[in-house]
Amino acid sequence: SAHSEARRTLMSANLSKELQARHGVRSMPIRKDDEVIITRGMYKTREGKVTACFRKKFVCHVERITREKANGATVNVGIPASSLTITKLKMDKDRKAALDRKNRNKKGSDVEMTNVD
Repeated sequence: SAHSEARRTLMSANLSKELQARHGVRSMPIRKDDEVIITRGMYKTREGKVTACFRKKFVCHVERITREKANGATVNVGIPASSLTITKLKMDKDRKAALDRKNRNKKGSDVEMTNVD
């Protein structure tokens, strides 16, 4: 029964090894227009762009990940965020600020603890 903003952080996905090295961050909340690779389940190793994130259902829709229903209609398959790895981030100023805030290997990390006895 988490509210929407809490679900945003719960719906985080790991960053690819290359992005982890570049930003010093392990995971980020997933959002529309991120490019991802699916790491678990039936659609493992498939890649695509996130077309929608449903916080209510805790799933994301990825382009080209669809299935046929019994009546012939095609529907998007919901993929849990934990089964995704982000390969390309959709950048804006808020996302950049979040990365800077979360960065683990930035300079002067233990400034406030230097002169503690």
